[in-house]
Amino acid sequence: MNKKLLLSLVLSFSFILLAACGSDDTSGDGDSDSNGDGEGEGEVDDSLLAQLQEEGKVTIGFANEKPYAYEEDGELKGAAVDIAAAVFAELGIEEMDSQLADFGQLIPGLNAQQFDVITAGMAINPDRCENVDFGEPEMMYGEGLIVQKGNPLGITSYKDIADNPDITVSVMAGATENEFLKTEGVDAGQIQSADDIPATFSAVESGRADATTGTEMTIKMALESADTDALEFVNEFEQPDVEGVPSYGAAAFHSDSDDLREAYNEKLAELKEDGTVAELLEANSFSEEMNAVPSDITTEKVCGGNV
Repeated sequence: MNKKLLLSLVLSFSFILLAACGSDDTSGDGDSDSNGDGEGEGEVDDSLLAQLQEEGKVTIGFANEKPYAYEEDGELKGAAVDIAAAVFAELGIEEMDSQLADFGQLIPGLNAQQFDVITAGMAINPDRCENVDFGEPEMMYGEGLIVQKGNPLGITSYKDIADNPDITVSVMAGATENEFLKTEGVDAGQIQSADDIPATFSAVESGRADATTGTEMTIKMALESADTDALEFVNEFEQPDVEGVPSYGAAAFHSDSDDLREAYNEKLAELKEDGTVAELLEANSFSEEMNAVPSDITTEKVCGGNV
């Protein structure tokens, strides 16, 4: 083989090798600029937060539970809704696409990615913390009890229900009160499940159940809206001594949405600091004295059962 032919073969082989290496380098590390716009794929921010900010819209799942989140005349209202709207506005997301769901379907819907976030004053608890990532607490609240007018069975606590196996209580499916009742000794057979608050009222009013329970503000305001003389709110109700009372309500996020949750928490902290959150709570019939979250309460503590 002459020198010219050998040199030609070497040069040809070198060219092929360099081309192959160049091809592997540009496609294998995710930084190729295949669209010619000067930005490689690895530099594109495809996070949920970035997507929502680009679209200017967030999809929120909520339960019709006044005064946390509810629909009235086709409009989404409530303390949790107003707080979320204020936070997302700070993030440059002005539009909220609201989706109504039964309370018990909020977490499954979030995990199925039907919603970007769920907000309905949902109580943070260790069990729920295994299924979703909560934002920081936005509000604090206790429990309440509604019975037939005159309270014929003299029910003033969950223990009263536990002590009388003939008493039945109607509770919204998925609500924390289901576990609170059981913790206080109420037998599962005494608990009836209902889709929403009006359904629990109907059960008590008709005599199918003797009482219903829920978060204090929710059932008190729902009773006012129901405008019925057949039911009454138990003012002497004894708060259960169980883990999770008082409850701390927060927005919840999919476990893969860390960027969105962290950005939400950052803006939420700023709105707490400047008094905006307190104003929004008061505008929705809460009080800063009873419902504002103490500064030392964090989601991490509540999820860990350390509150």
